[in-house]
Amino acid sequence: MSQHTSDANSFPAFTRLKEAFPEWKDVVAAGPEKLADVIRKAGLANQKAKNIVACLRQIHTRLGEYSLESLRRVPTLEARNWLMELPGVGPKTASIVLCFSMGRETIPVDTHIYRVSWRIGVIPEGIGEVKAHDALLALVPAELAFRYHTDLIQHGRVVCKAPLPNCGACPITDRCRWFKAGGPEKRKLELSSARKKDAPRRAVRSA
Repeated sequence: MSQHTSDANSFPAFTRLKEAFPEWKDVVAAGPEKLADVIRKAGLANQKAKNIVACLRQIHTRLGEYSLESLRRVPTLEARNWLMELPGVGPKTASIVLCFSMGRETIPVDTHIYRVSWRIGVIPEGIGEVKAHDALLALVPAELAFRYHTDLIQHGRVVCKAPLPNCGACPITDRCRWFKAGGPEKRKLELSSARKKDAPRRAVRSA
C-alpha cells in the first residue's frame, strides 16, 4: 500500500480498506477492481490492488491462513526470501514487514537511507538500493539495525537532503566521505550549471 506514495496517502487508504473489508478473506472475495476503488488515494491503485489480492491468495495457499505469524519461527533471511516470492514484494517491502511487524534486524533501504549511507561512506555509491539491503545487514550490528534505519531516514529527510544537503547542520561531517571529498561544493556547481542551461527554456515558456 505504501509503495511509491507518502504516509499521508497510504495510511488513510489502509484505514478505508479495513473499514470496507474487516477480514482479509473479504478483500479476496471482493477482488482487485473493488479493492482498487477503495484504496484509490494510495496511488497506483489498480496495480496495488492486483498485487494485494494475489499476495493474500498465495499466503493462504502456502500457509493455510491469512497470516504471516508462522514466519516468526523462520530465520530472517529465509523469511525475507519467502516474502519476496509474493507478487509486488521486493527487498524493501519484505524488510519493512520483518522490521516493523516482527522486530527483526533487517534494514529497509529507501532513498534516504541509501543516499545517506553512500554519502557517509558506509556503502559504495553505485551499489544500488537492492544490493544495499544485504550490504548493510553485513555491516550494521543486529542490535543497531532498527536504530540505523530510523535515524538515517530522519537525517536524510531533515539534513542530508537531495539534491543538496544542509552540511552546516550536520553533526558528522568530520566522518562523511562525501563532505571531505568536496561533494557538496561539486553538487552546487552542477545545480548552478543545470539552472543556467535551463534558463532559455524557462524564458521561452514564460513568453
